[in-house]
Amino acid sequence: MTSDSLRLRFDIAYDGTDFHGWAAQKPAADGTPTRTVQGTLEDALTTILRAPVRLAVAGRTDAGVHASGQVAHADIPAASLEQRSIDGDPANLVRRLAKFLPDDVRVNAVTKAHPLFDARFAALDRTYVYRVTTNPAGALPTRVRDTAVWPKTVELERVQAAADLVVGLNDFAAFCKARPHATTVRDVKEMWWEEASTSEEPSLYLAHVRADAFCWNMVRALVASCLMVGEGRRGTEWVDGLLGQRERSPEVKLAPAKGLTLTGVSYPADEDLADRVAVTRDRRAPVPRAE
Repeated sequence: MTSDSLRLRFDIAYDGTDFHGWAAQKPAADGTPTRTVQGTLEDALTTILRAPVRLAVAGRTDAGVHASGQVAHADIPAASLEQRSIDGDPANLVRRLAKFLPDDVRVNAVTKAHPLFDARFAALDRTYVYRVTTNPAGALPTRVRDTAVWPKTVELERVQAAADLVVGLNDFAAFCKARPHATTVRDVKEMWWEEASTSEEPSLYLAHVRADAFCWNMVRALVASCLMVGEGRRGTEWVDGLLGQRERSPEVKLAPAKGLTLTGVSYPADEDLADRVAVTRDRRAPVPRAE
């Protein structure tokens, strides 16, 4: 960040169905652009502000995953915000962006952020909600884009018993796709399930998961593991045993991406931002195995 720029916070929502995830990607081999949320937003901002814009994000969602509470930040030249229809007020970017963005992505708010605010490293926790039905008829047609279908019936008590086991500081290597030099130790602060069935949507379940951070595919793996216990295919001791492993388990399946939505990210007060960023950047040591 330079002296002539401002750090802005962007609160974002999107339907991830037709995106190849959040992160900008290279074009396909035939030169066809790869449609991503980051690329779509950066292109719109660059056009409006007439300056290159690079967004840093709280959670790099995968292809097909949605968001209602995504957060990103970018450093913008102050002069770019003085243009007509912006008039130095970042909030005016919301209306301008609405004219440039497609229907499946929306910027709900743009605000001036503290210079030390970092959408990724300053986050205290992220919350996801997973929406799934076991109805033999499938998902409600008007919710088919954000509702996964699980082929077997489940018992809510068993599903929750599995979820209770993953709460706390653990090495989730068995549930994650590994990234080079990245830790798989995470602090899951809560995971709880509810039945949300209605006459229109019978056998509908929601999983709420909150953690300091998530590794690649972790939420979908946790959801699928709970559902496998819920249908009786696995016991809770299987989930407990997975927490002692140090590499991806081939026994762990992934729930469909379409059911997952990032619903919120929380941050500390401005005076605590520097400390939070320092803690997040300090890589965690492995969690000792229980004897």
